[in-house]
Amino acid sequence: MVKTWSRLTCTFRKILLPELQLSRPYSKILPGVASNIRILNNKITNLIRNSKLDDARMLFDKSKQRNTVTWNSMLSGYVRRREIVKARQLFDEMPERDTVSWNTMISGYVGCRCLNEGRILFDEMPCRDLVSWNTIISGYAKNGKMNEALRLFTQAPNRNPVSWNAMVTGFLQNGDLRNAVEFFKKMPERDAASLSALVSGLILNGELDEAEKILLDTSYENDTIMDKVHAYNTLIAGYGRKGRIKDARNIFDRIPSHCDHGRAVKFKRNVVSWNTMIMCYVKARDILSARVLFEEMMERDTCSWNTMINGYIEMSEMEEASNLFKKMPNPDVYTWNSLISGFGETGKLEIARELFDKMPERNQVSWNSIISAHEKTKKYKTAIELFINMQIEGEKPDRHTLSSILSACSELADIQLGIQIHQKVIKIVTPDVPLNNSLITMYARCGAITQAMAIFEEMKSYKDVISWNAMIGGYASHGYATSALQLFGLMKEESVKPTYITFISVLNACANTGLVEEGRMHFKSMVDEFGIEPRVEHFATLVDILGRNGHFEEAMDVIRGMKIEPDKAVWGALLGACKVHNDVKLARVAAEALIKLEPESSTAYVLLHNMYADIEQWDDATEIRRLMEKHNIKKAAGYSLV
Repeated sequence: MVKTWSRLTCTFRKILLPELQLSRPYSKILPGVASNIRILNNKITNLIRNSKLDDARMLFDKSKQRNTVTWNSMLSGYVRRREIVKARQLFDEMPERDTVSWNTMISGYVGCRCLNEGRILFDEMPCRDLVSWNTIISGYAKNGKMNEALRLFTQAPNRNPVSWNAMVTGFLQNGDLRNAVEFFKKMPERDAASLSALVSGLILNGELDEAEKILLDTSYENDTIMDKVHAYNTLIAGYGRKGRIKDARNIFDRIPSHCDHGRAVKFKRNVVSWNTMIMCYVKARDILSARVLFEEMMERDTCSWNTMINGYIEMSEMEEASNLFKKMPNPDVYTWNSLISGFGETGKLEIARELFDKMPERNQVSWNSIISAHEKTKKYKTAIELFINMQIEGEKPDRHTLSSILSACSELADIQLGIQIHQKVIKIVTPDVPLNNSLITMYARCGAITQAMAIFEEMKSYKDVISWNAMIGGYASHGYATSALQLFGLMKEESVKPTYITFISVLNACANTGLVEEGRMHFKSMVDEFGIEPRVEHFATLVDILGRNGHFEEAMDVIRGMKIEPDKAVWGALLGACKVHNDVKLARVAAEALIKLEPESSTAYVLLHNMYADIEQWDDATEIRRLMEKHNIKKAAGYSLV
């Protein structure tokens, strides 16, 4: 009885309402006034599209002549910005509502996950259309309430592919693949979106083979889906992400590329198909196959060129990337940025700078790429100059820019500039974890341990292992060994897993304060407890700890037991320890090993010469001097940052 009355009400409104509306205010609008309202509606719509919702509302409030479209435009603006309270207030104030008003408000509640409020409105709605039913069904499906979605789907007087797609997508999002496939097969009418949604959902659930089976089955069927190419492209990309390049190519080859024996095909490859397959090869680092396919393309877009150029950049084949760039019809800013970044990362800074200077237009990424390239190649002052020029040209720095400049400040130990950059960070962005880590590193490197610790403590539970490493390293490098080791203990208590970098700082802290037993213990813990393979830096520090405290035999045992070849840091640490304890015999062994590794360096010669001179073994000291002259070794001049 209720359903019958509802249908009669809808019929009444559709047939008789237009006649009754003749007596309403909006139906008396004169042609000139109607034209003014249309202009008003366009202005409000344009303001909303340009994210000027407050301006749109001011215009709306000032206007005395409005129609339902005016109200709906304003309502839609609030819904899109998810200001659901203001939307509902406006909805309640509307002098007259149409189906669009109700559907917009219901959609707003569904989008904000306020299903109960949306359902109340849906039940109160005087006359529902297909959009109303699809919106509420989709809302329940997206929020995992499939039983209610199914009940509404069954009750809906009419259904279209959108209704079915909402159910299929809902089942897929909830991992119910069986029902998703079953519903898809039952669909009386499928469109390209239906097939793409199913294929995409199966891929996200890891069922790529099932997705391929359904895709190929629908291709053999005489169904109504005319354009399946998007679904094929989706599956190619899915196989590419999983590294199944042969399967991706098989699907690509199944897409018709032209009319088959004069009979028109329902769908064919598009440029996205080619680009996706090329991307698969690039990700698999099969640059040759990618290039072969690229050359076969009859039509290329900017994405085709950029994918191929980036493929060469990722392989560090900058010459090939540059050659393609020169052939590219209209390189966009993304192409220029990729090439600048590629040359920067491969150390070819002059070419990167030349490209940067030639750019027809630059964006934030362009500046970040060139600044980062200079910072990574230790051209810190130039990086800072570029940062200043960036701001002069009106480009606003972002987190990446500020992080690069903070790194430059750290290396230059320029705390004054670092403080200025910190002020910019506060003004421009909300510092995230990486940026806070850069600030901690900068202050710690510059010796401002108190400021570094203040930022570290402000991060509270948002610290990551890099935060801990930066702070422990700061304490260790400035002689606060006890604080470094205490912080390391706290790090373990908070179940933050240390890395090899953590242990370099911890061992350095032990070396600076002569904590031999603690050094041994932490080295053993690194290997046995945390499973970290010792690197040459760890061995060098352990040798330094043992040697400086006179445990030369144990230090030599460590060197002999190394699975990797000892480098200059290891032998240098031993030689330095020998100097402290005047062990000339062992110093000679360490010096000879150093000379083999760095035959042109004066360090080992000078240190050994001075040791002989200290104990007045002048013949040996003279011999070292002659060896230096024979091999044309010059003593390196000392220098400081000052």
